[in-house]
Amino acid sequence: MSGTKEHSPVVSDGLPNPIGPYSPGVTFDRLVFVSGQGATVPETGELVGPDVEAQTEQVFKNIASILEAAGSSLDHVLRCGVFLADMRDFPQMNAVYERMMAGNKAARTTVQVAALPLHGLLVEIDAIAYRP
Repeated sequence: MSGTKEHSPVVSDGLPNPIGPYSPGVTFDRLVFVSGQGATVPETGELVGPDVEAQTEQVFKNIASILEAAGSSLDHVLRCGVFLADMRDFPQMNAVYERMMAGNKAARTTVQVAALPLHGLLVEIDAIAYRP
């Protein structure tokens, strides 16, 4: 084994700050793994809301900025995991998801969770994409 690291964190100014000891994204070869993103504005750290539509849009803005920093985009997303605080928000989240993904029909899992890591957070989304 050469000891060479084959993966690297995605770093760039203006990316959302993780709330724990992890990177907003990691690249490996042509793949980009985006950590679960909440609806915080990177410049202020403030949560947008209070509705799931506004939060879902901000989540996708955060994902898009991470993908862009890694040399990818929402067009190249292969899979998303969606975590909702309340499954009754599914139709509203899904409408924003469809608009933000602009026709990209990536594989997806959507689940309701007992809690999300930030008070008031209604949706968190992670993604796997590729670099063209």
